[in-house]
Amino acid sequence: MPENSGNQSADAAEAPTASQRPQLIYDGDCGFCFYWARYWEKLTGDKVEYRPYQQVAAQHPTIPEADFRRAVQYVAPDGRRASAAEASFVTLSHAPGKGFWLALYRHLPGFAAVSERAYAFIAAHRPAFYRLSLLLWGMNHEPPRYELISFLFLRLFGLIALSAFVSFAVQAQGLIGSRGILPLAGLVDALARLGPQRFVLMPMVFWLNDSDIAIHAVCWAGAGLSLMLVFNLLPRVSLILIYALYLSLFYAGQTFMSFQWDTFLLETTIVALLMSFVPTTGVWLTRWLLFRFMFMSGVVKLLSGDPNWWGLTALNYHFLTQPLPTPLAWYAARLPPGLLSVATGAMLVVELGLPFLIFCPRRLRFVAAFGILLLQCCILLTGNYNWFNLQTMLLCLPLLDDAALRRILPSRLLGLLQARVSDAAPRRPVKVVVNALAVLMVFLSLIQMDLRFGGSPTDAAITIDGWFEPLHFVSPYGLFAVMTTTRDEIVIQGSNDGVEWRDYEFRYKPGDVMRRPPWNIPHQPRLDWQMWFAALDDPERQPWFSSFLARLLENEPSVAALLETNPFPDKPPTYVRAEFYDYTYAGAEEHAAGQWWDRRLLGLYFPAAHLKGQ
Repeated sequence: MPENSGNQSADAAEAPTASQRPQLIYDGDCGFCFYWARYWEKLTGDKVEYRPYQQVAAQHPTIPEADFRRAVQYVAPDGRRASAAEASFVTLSHAPGKGFWLALYRHLPGFAAVSERAYAFIAAHRPAFYRLSLLLWGMNHEPPRYELISFLFLRLFGLIALSAFVSFAVQAQGLIGSRGILPLAGLVDALARLGPQRFVLMPMVFWLNDSDIAIHAVCWAGAGLSLMLVFNLLPRVSLILIYALYLSLFYAGQTFMSFQWDTFLLETTIVALLMSFVPTTGVWLTRWLLFRFMFMSGVVKLLSGDPNWWGLTALNYHFLTQPLPTPLAWYAARLPPGLLSVATGAMLVVELGLPFLIFCPRRLRFVAAFGILLLQCCILLTGNYNWFNLQTMLLCLPLLDDAALRRILPSRLLGLLQARVSDAAPRRPVKVVVNALAVLMVFLSLIQMDLRFGGSPTDAAITIDGWFEPLHFVSPYGLFAVMTTTRDEIVIQGSNDGVEWRDYEFRYKPGDVMRRPPWNIPHQPRLDWQMWFAALDDPERQPWFSSFLARLLENEPSVAALLETNPFPDKPPTYVRAEFYDYTYAGAEEHAAGQWWDRRLLGLYFPAAHLKGQ
């Protein structure tokens, strides 16, 4: 738009016009002016009339033609006039939720002067900024809408939640049942001494009932509520109950529910709930969540000081040493080291650079979405990370808008969605509450990011964060800060005589060197994952491990069901032990013959043990 003429006062007298609406008058020969006038018209609707000065200059004889050429003019029905940046902000004040710009202009010291200088600079380079506008927003730029995006997001998130609940349901009895590895009843009894404080420290429904039936009920009720969310049945009630039930399982699961994807799911549930009330606020919260998750995953890698990240050699080890590789990981591990170094650098660029595009104009957001989706697809193809990558990919959906979605989806599916989408505007009290909760979540997340960066938040900030920490509204993130360079595997064996030993085979983690690594997405096999972490630590610091061995000595069916094979199906073994092996991928010749792994015995991880009295 043309530069400011210097007459910026909205109080300057002007002869009243016949129009009953305020007019924004722009240069009709300026492509940049027309582009943004058309956009603002979509924002303000019928509240403002947009006309080129070439058509209406005669109606305003006291405004020099030079003023029209230099700056947009806002003319109120009573004749009052504003121009340049002030005219822009006055015009935007007629659009819902945009009045804060005019308030900043009139009340924030220095804002008006900066705005006018910025306007003058842009006006002096209109052709360049017109080309930039087309590049960043496209030819048919329109105010973004998110009704379709939020509706589809909530339905797909229901599938993610369904995966999480069903995955835990089929393992729950073996993990935390009354005869499981870490019985929930033991946790409840141990914390009873804390009195009422336990309800605050661990908010969960299992304080009411910790029986096996209650565990089943919570898991399958969560699955049912997730299906209700998928089919848009009482979505807000469903989301509240999904959050409450999964938070209960988070605490009940103890060691087996201590992963980042569990808190990631909880925070996304809260964001989805807020989105169901106010789509725009929910969309911005999902972008903030995605930014934190991606950016902090890159930051922790560099802050750790691990030379494998700084030297770009991390992927030389990752495909071998990750917890549960897929069959494609064997092939990825054999890529040339130079290519793996380039891939490592590209991954750091995606994690550290692309997240900042999340807050940029729409086409740059699309670039961020594409890069993050590409990275998540590569991770998903080479590693089993349950629903984690799928959920991260889902968070890329709000980087789009309804207009972009209409260009992507098939017309039949689009029509089906549009028939079910409600475009009713949220009531003002609802928006106030939702936006207040959003501000709280951003504040808490900033505290946690500050801590991750080694900062020192104020005592008041730490206190406030502590109040909400048990609810896991927000959580810190950061994956693979330190890269493991060898793969040590625990192989558990049983024996009746202490001489002949037979292996217990797990469902998903490496064991038999001839077995192909399986796919298990979106399932999360929590015992298999915990065995990977156990190999990195001393068994004496992991009480669950000795409990696991004890259950094998008892041939407990719920625990044996977590394994692929039980070499003692009829009678429990007299002894169990755990050996430590160094696993590497088999060579090309061995792989051609059907072998996937090579292994070398390192020694005992846990000595032979038996039940007392045997």
